[in-house]
Amino acid sequence: MAQQALGPGTAVPRRRALFGLLDANGWGWASVKAFLWLIIIIFLLGYLPDRAYYLTTARTVELGVLVWSPINLCPPTNETLPCPAPIGAVIPWQPSPPQLSLPQGRTDGSVVQVGTQILYFGGTDGTTASASVYVARTVGTGNFDTWAEGPPLPTPRANASVVYVAGSIYVIGGTDASGAPTDTVFVLSPNSLTGALGDWTTSTTLKLPEARSSAAAAVTPDGLLLVGGRNASGVVSTTWKTLLNDQGGLGAWAVEAPLVAPQADATAVLVGDYLWLYGGSNASGPVGGVQRGEFGKPAVEGLPANPDEGKLIKWAVNDTANLPVARTNASGWGANGAIYLAGGNDGSGPQSEVYWAVPTTTGDIAEWKHLDVMDLPASGLEGAPAVVSGPNVILVGGVTSPNNTVLATSVRANTAPQSPFFQLGLVGATVPGMKIEGEIGQQLGWVNAAGVATVNFIILLLIGWAFAHQAQARAIIARVTRRRPRR
Repeated sequence: MAQQALGPGTAVPRRRALFGLLDANGWGWASVKAFLWLIIIIFLLGYLPDRAYYLTTARTVELGVLVWSPINLCPPTNETLPCPAPIGAVIPWQPSPPQLSLPQGRTDGSVVQVGTQILYFGGTDGTTASASVYVARTVGTGNFDTWAEGPPLPTPRANASVVYVAGSIYVIGGTDASGAPTDTVFVLSPNSLTGALGDWTTSTTLKLPEARSSAAAAVTPDGLLLVGGRNASGVVSTTWKTLLNDQGGLGAWAVEAPLVAPQADATAVLVGDYLWLYGGSNASGPVGGVQRGEFGKPAVEGLPANPDEGKLIKWAVNDTANLPVARTNASGWGANGAIYLAGGNDGSGPQSEVYWAVPTTTGDIAEWKHLDVMDLPASGLEGAPAVVSGPNVILVGGVTSPNNTVLATSVRANTAPQSPFFQLGLVGATVPGMKIEGEIGQQLGWVNAAGVATVNFIILLLIGWAFAHQAQARAIIARVTRRRPRR
């Protein structure tokens, strides 16, 4: 007959865990402990080695979850920008050294970068159009050297639309020496190996259906769009497109969806699936209007091809997306998913404000932003074409107040302000990293990550042994912590 271990009526005590919520010997508490140990293992063998790698190779490293940070420290290169800098902000403008001025003052010209060369085309000296082309070599990242004479245009042009597409430069339309719009397209195809610019040709295939000046040009994945501008009678609303062929050349112009309203001297920037046209003039003067171009979508799988795929099928307007002010002949560009407008004329003279917006992927502009520290010099600027070179945007030439002085100088701003090098929040922080670049940095990062993972793995093994041999672990701890007797 079996003997009872406990006498009748004796209660078996049960230990409680987690503030008395769970049975210490039950499955609930066991599951909680298993989950906690899983988090600890991931932290020791995954998160910490990952942070060790980026502490070696990155400028900054985030620790924890930094949802909100009341303490932010930014590098001095951000100058007077708020810290952290707003999305799309640019570092305040700096004038280029005097030795980097154009050989002559120019306004209403065009500028593009081709490989390691920046080219300025035509424009006027304030009186008549010029055929001059100036060329400067890029130096380092976002800088350029002195300007030199390049191959002149076949005939003078100002307010032309200039793009670089598939290895060739196209100077489209513009006004001639008499101030009349033209229908010509000049083509220059630099040698991709030597950088030699070669000679200009006049394209018969790309001759415009009608004379145009002050039109906005935008490169698309399959070709080139020419939007709005002026003909001999005034501002127009046309949209023309030329497609790239298999050899990388452009074909004849085709008519696509017209603008909602005529617009000239505007900026066109392609962001995602939409083309944004903003600023410029209508028949009455400067406008702050923004028009959005929408393209035909690819066909859904299994359905017939969409004949309008890639075409600009319609323009739309929304007063909430308009610029806060009217500006024409402004400097405009796109960078890092944002669109910018700098300076321009409101009808009273050159202005200095800089506005920017970050369109959404659904084709909306919530607001145009403005910071006083991002404005151009107080005298204002108009007619200065913009080129993005590396992280910098450069405005070349233009007209400024007083007396509508035509400039040969340039100004530049960095479009990529750095994030804070130190941030501290409630549950996270950002700390500086070593930023060892190149293959050496990667190799050291991997060594650091492997070293941290190895040490943490050994720690886990020791913890496991201690739990499995608790008596021996307590004895070792007692011996280590035991005080030595005084002599």
